[in-house]
Amino acid sequence: MAKTPTIDKLIYDWNVHAADVADSIRDVELDDETLRDGLQNPSVTDPPVEKKIELLRLMSSLGIDAVNLGLPGAGPRARADITRMAEVIRDEKLGLFPNAAVRTVKADITPLIEIVRKTGFAIEAAAFIGSSPIRQYAEDWTIDHILKLTDDAVRYAVDNGLPVMYVTEDTTRSRPEDLKRLYTCAIEAGARRICIADTTGHAMPYGVRNLVTFVRQIVADSGEDVKVDWHGHNDRGLSVVNTLAAMKAGADRVHATGLGIGERVGNTPMDQLLVNLILDGISDRNPSRLGEYVRLVAEMCDVPLPHNYPVFGNDAFRTATGVHAAAIIKARNKGDDWLADRVYSGVPAGIFGLRQKIDIGFMSGVSNIVYWLREHQIEPEKRLVDEIFTAAKQHNKNLTEDQIWGIVKYHQFENETLLTDTLDEWKQRIAKK
Repeated sequence: MAKTPTIDKLIYDWNVHAADVADSIRDVELDDETLRDGLQNPSVTDPPVEKKIELLRLMSSLGIDAVNLGLPGAGPRARADITRMAEVIRDEKLGLFPNAAVRTVKADITPLIEIVRKTGFAIEAAAFIGSSPIRQYAEDWTIDHILKLTDDAVRYAVDNGLPVMYVTEDTTRSRPEDLKRLYTCAIEAGARRICIADTTGHAMPYGVRNLVTFVRQIVADSGEDVKVDWHGHNDRGLSVVNTLAAMKAGADRVHATGLGIGERVGNTPMDQLLVNLILDGISDRNPSRLGEYVRLVAEMCDVPLPHNYPVFGNDAFRTATGVHAAAIIKARNKGDDWLADRVYSGVPAGIFGLRQKIDIGFMSGVSNIVYWLREHQIEPEKRLVDEIFTAAKQHNKNLTEDQIWGIVKYHQFENETLLTDTLDEWKQRIAKK
């Protein structure tokens, strides 16, 4: 077998050879918002705390740095869940830094103070308030009113031992002069992290760059050691690219949720963000359990996983198109799984514990059928191949596994008894041979 050429000979990577590669994205901390902002989606299920704890363990194994545990002001159940999860993070040393969302009012902050005192475990207060002119108008707020709420809430939290992340909602539609006053006020009151929120998914990547750069200058002018977070939504379908833009512009931590669940069309998908960070060599986090993470979020929150969802959807590495399948088959015939995993895929399935799959359908060629039969240890006799090919061309969808097996059954066995077997019974007979 000939040796596969090196990757640089087979793939010219414009991501690497771009003119601004010196100004490339740096790895930053990740804050998982699945159990807070994700659960605000009106179609999801709030899972039992046992499932939430299972997800925390997966977050830890993936190298996620921080997690939002929920809104303690939402009621007794939320407070009980937050308390239990904080205890698990503490006792199992999961390495996740927890935070919890609170409005900039004492009534929301007090329950979090009580949880921290009960567990003896630090939880950051993510204190949020609307900042855009449209929110100010709708709420009948003045900027001075928002400043007072900000100062009172941040000082109250800090005086009671809570680290504070100050969050301006709808930052991407807020006036620069208002943001400068609000962030400066929060920093002077003791906040050591501030968060830029694209609450309505309004931003474009160049807008993200402008805004993050502007906010970093506010921090620099304060003279304090204050970190900057980015929190993105996906209303325009730009959440991942906007988050990458925020990282490039200097954000210290970015927020995301499993499967991108969240209000309206959702947030930045944590799984898609990790896929891109890992594939571009920005992050060395371990992707081996990312599939488990995605499936758990889908199952526990009752979120259907679209068949065409990137990487983890059923069709992500599946093809029945003759030309595509032929290229993969030729690569495999070279005895080279590395090549087969990349010749028609920008995402190597093997990195995420998956495999390219070749189906048989109305756009398939003979090579699809021969490959499928050999994969299932069946001799690709010409008459059998022709029968499957004819059936495939008569259907308007790909043949199911059972349909293909049914054709194989009737081709291989003409015995009347065997023909009356169910497909499962017949497969059991084959297994015993």
